[in-house]
Amino acid sequence: MLAALIITLRETLEAALIVGIILAYLKKIKNKHHSGYVYIGVFSAILVSILLAILFNGLFGGFTGRAEELYEGFAMIFAGGLLTWMILWMFVQSRNMRKNLEGKIDSYVNKNHYLGVFLLTFVNILREGVETVIFLEATLIQNNSFVVFLGAISGILIALLLAYVLFKEIVRIPLAKFFKFTSLLLIFFAAGLFAHGIHELQEAGIVPVVVEHLWDINPAVITEGVYPVFHEQGLVGGFLKGLFGYNGNPSLLEVLTYFAYFGVISVAWNMILKRKVA
Repeated sequence: MLAALIITLRETLEAALIVGIILAYLKKIKNKHHSGYVYIGVFSAILVSILLAILFNGLFGGFTGRAEELYEGFAMIFAGGLLTWMILWMFVQSRNMRKNLEGKIDSYVNKNHYLGVFLLTFVNILREGVETVIFLEATLIQNNSFVVFLGAISGILIALLLAYVLFKEIVRIPLAKFFKFTSLLLIFFAAGLFAHGIHELQEAGIVPVVVEHLWDINPAVITEGVYPVFHEQGLVGGFLKGLFGYNGNPSLLEVLTYFAYFGVISVAWNMILKRKVA
């Protein structure tokens, strides 16, 4: 639930900030009559995102056996890669997003280019929508659908409330710290997606197992279907599995993948940081 909440909270807040920046700048330059195209872009992007989510479930929801393991494995690795790209992209764009958006708006308004204002909004919001659909699909593989739905809706509502508070200037929220904190949580989530993806591909037989269980700390199941709290399917273990990719009995390759991911993203993060300082 928490993973879904963080995903939709962050993605919705990013989308709301983009829309807020565009609308505020149109108001600042006294071109509010372009605002209608912004709203059309928002609702169009939301509609396409919903249709994409339905298409995803329709095309990939019926797999069984090895096909299901292959789909889940590749879907989780792809989602982990996309999530990593999103985190790094946001890190790069954090300082220049407002300036870039305002520059494009100036260009479109000066040319009376209504379609440009629409597309600027549509493409940015659709990007957030597509990312959300893919991340939630990966989260659904590991968690109960009702729990994911509840977390996703909660994240959207909290993000909309935060956006309202920000733009009404009711409370000052340190967005830089917020995005750094959520980025850290999502890095752990992405590492878990990669590791779980490897696990599914091992189940499908296309990635070698090497060592099946590097360790096994899952408490014994006393009653069928009733799991101890710290079991990977129990209350605490299930929570850690959904958010951080916890596995009580991982294979050697799962563990190597998990920690190799942290090494790769640390190098990428430091390279970006050095460029920003330079």
